[in-house]
Order: sequence, then C-alpha cells, then structure tokens
Amino acid sequence: MRVNFTVNGAEETVDDVWEGESLLYMLRERMGLPGSKNACEQGECGSCTVYLDGVPACSCLVAAGQVEGREVITVEGLAKGSTGVDEKLDPVQEAFVEAGAVQCGFCTPGLIVQSHDLIERVPDPSDAEIREALAGNLCRCTGYEKILDAVRLAASRKAEAAAQ
Repeated sequence: MRVNFTVNGAEETVDDVWEGESLLYMLRERMGLPGSKNACEQGECGSCTVYLDGVPACSCLVAAGQVEGREVITVEGLAKGSTGVDEKLDPVQEAFVEAGAVQCGFCTPGLIVQSHDLIERVPDPSDAEIREALAGNLCRCTGYEKILDAVRLAASRKAEAAAQ
C-alpha cells in the first residue's frame, strides 16, 4: 500500500508498506529517521514516542497505514530548520545535553518528545507533573535526576524567552 502523510513538516509518500508494518519501522527503515528507537515493540518503554497529530504516541503501536493523511513529528523534527538548513536544537533538546540527561541515548528521543509535550501544556511543571508525564518512559542509565533537571531547565528557559 501507499501511505501519504506529513513528517516533520514535509509531505511524504511511502510505497510498498506491508499490512503489519509499524510507523516506527517505516520512519527508521524506510525514511532514514533513526531518532525514534526500537526497544520493546510493545508500547512499554516510550523510546519510540513521536507526535501523531500533535499528541505523543508510541510509534511501535501505530500501524503505518493509520498515518494516511496525518501529521507526524519525530525528535528530529523538533529542531528548527530540521531540513538541514540552519538547524538549531529545540530548547528541550539543548537542556537534555546541558543537564547531562543523555547517557546511552536509547531513551532520550522519547523522553525529549514527551518533555516537549509537557512543557507545551504546562509551562512551569512541578516535579510531580514531570514524573507523571514521563512515567511511560523507561531509562536504565541516568537514574532520572538529570532528566528532571533537564525538564526544569527547558521549562525555565521557555518561560524566560516568553517574558522577553
């Protein structure tokens, strides 16, 4: 089957999508967008989280055919100029790097998308709100404190930018 959808702001067409193919597989293997990671393939770890029509979703649980006519934003698409021209990391991405919240990097894309969504909805989240929002994302390296630091840093920077 052919799937037509928008990925990171660009209209895309993917041919020869097979019936059981996941959005995750299509993004990584067919489209060369390796940001979303393939870990559990059961929607339990959050490493494959993308925006689907503006809502975070585990791309391993979405059939590729279900994105026909829809919009997908991956962790790569959060960067400004994600077409490769004048690329600038999103403040959440920058905060993860600065706070040392990136270790092995496997969970990072999903955590960044989920954190980005939280800060869009709740500009100044409490620690409890951050923990709740990230509860579906598993990390085995960081111990989560650096991740919490990164979300706090990103939220404060976004607030500063909005105040200017």
